[in-house]
Parts: sequence; C-alpha cells; structure tokens
Amino acid sequence: MAELGALNGRLMSAEVLEQSIKAYRPRPTDVIISPAGKCGTTWLQQTFHTLRTRGDMDFDDISRVVPWIETAAALGLDINGPQRAEPRGFKSHLTFEQLPRGARYVVSLRNPKDALVSMYRFMEGWFLEPGAVPIAEFARGWLTERKDGSGYWNHLISWWEQRDNPDVLLLSYEQMTIDPESNVRRLAAFCGLALEDDLLKLTLEHSSLAFMLAHKDRFDDAMMRRLSEERANLPPGGDSAKVRKGGVGGHAGELPPEVDAAMDAMWAKVVTPKLGFADYAAMEAALRARSTINAEERR
Repeated sequence: MAELGALNGRLMSAEVLEQSIKAYRPRPTDVIISPAGKCGTTWLQQTFHTLRTRGDMDFDDISRVVPWIETAAALGLDINGPQRAEPRGFKSHLTFEQLPRGARYVVSLRNPKDALVSMYRFMEGWFLEPGAVPIAEFARGWLTERKDGSGYWNHLISWWEQRDNPDVLLLSYEQMTIDPESNVRRLAAFCGLALEDDLLKLTLEHSSLAFMLAHKDRFDDAMMRRLSEERANLPPGGDSAKVRKGGVGGHAGELPPEVDAAMDAMWAKVVTPKLGFADYAAMEAALRARSTINAEERR
C-alpha cells in the first residue's frame, strides 16, 4: 500500500490537481457529476451524455466528453473547451466545499462497504497485482478519519448537508439500480433536458449494465491508464475497466467479518454524530423518502 501511494504521487501531484480545479470556469448551466469513487460516477456520466446528445458513442473515453476536472491539467485537456452538446458536463470526486461555486451538481451515494469492494476490484489488475494486497489491508485507508477533507466519509457528509440546495441533485446507487427510469427522469429534469419516450428508451438502453459492458473500452479510464503507464511505469494494457458487475450488497460475500465490523464502527464514529443516521440503510431510506415527496410535489 505504501508503494501504491508513491505511484499515485508520481501520477499526479497535489499542485497539478489544484491547478486543474482553479482553471475551471463554471457556468450556471454546467452539470458536475461528483460522487465518491466507485459510487456511480461513470454510470451517471454515460446517462447524462446520452441524454444531451441522443446517444453519442463516438468517444474513446467517457471522460474525454464529460471531462474529469481534477485530472485535466495532467492530461493536457482544456477544461473550459467546447463540448459536444449543452449543457456542459464534468466529472469530479470532490466534496461540495472543494468544488468551485456557480454550477449545478449531481451526486449518487452508495453503501460504503459496496464502494470499498468495488474500488478494491477496480485497483486489482491495474495498480495492484491480483492477490498481492489482501482486502483487509486495502481497507485501512477507508478506516481512517482524514483531516484534509478527502475520503468517502467527508464526501458523504459534505453532500448530505447540501440535500436542500436547489443546485444539488442527490441520488442513491441503490435506487438507480432498482428504478433506473425514475432516476433518468430526475436527472433529465434537473439538467433542463427535454425527455420524450424515445429518448428515455434510448437512455435506459445506453446506460444499462449490458450495454456498458458491451462497450466497456469506452469506460476504462483509457487516458488515465496511459498516463499511469508513462509516469508510474505500470505495465501496458492493465485492466482499468470501470464497468464490471454492478449490483447492490455484493460486499456481503467479500468483506472479512472484522472489516465489516470496522466499517460499522467507523460509521458510528464519524457519520452518526453529525448526521444522526445509525447506518447507511437509514440514510438511503431517508433519501428515498425525500425523492418520493419531491416527485409528488412536482405533480
């Protein structure tokens, strides 16, 4: 894990990351998709891009057409350059406090245990040799309360506190999985995009797991993988696929009992005192209830 940290430092310094963020000039119509890592970012990028372009798939990396704010300088991208359609869309993993003001923000929340397992599998075969780092060791980074504002826990708290902000749309990965149509409708309405039946059908198809798996080369962080090969000397052609099997609750068969318990303890220590929820399920249920009330009010 120490070696992994060193590799990440060679990939992109804190100075370059800060340069990328400061370079971005928000517009009121911009949509920034900013979940925590492995909480539905790529899924939302694809859904958003399909809605605004009516199904454009002419790209090598979804983050070329919905660019990642934090990595733009490292990749040599003009973060303020023209995009293929309006509104402009961007990816991020930052908290509300870390992002520039003046745009609109879409965030999907996800069970931290599922997100941890998904991140572990994502790193295997790219930055980690499969089997080289046990998941219990990998989990240590998730079981630390970070003072710099980064990490899953700070991200979760930051965005939940913006739940009443009209410029923030909060979704849950679980609800996106159970009822994708409702979430496509909510995203389209939030972004000001007209949605008729044909576009809804197309978007549901293009954002489905089956479709994204069939086109997974568009969702494998190709630009960042090439950068990692150049700067961190990683083997070429690593498995950086972001679309794998999806689903909810997969952590139950993968997390050792001691890690599962430690995650519960971390929630009780960090989240419950600030937000009042005993666990993620309680938070997700509250979010779902809010979504139902908002939908009824719109009718």
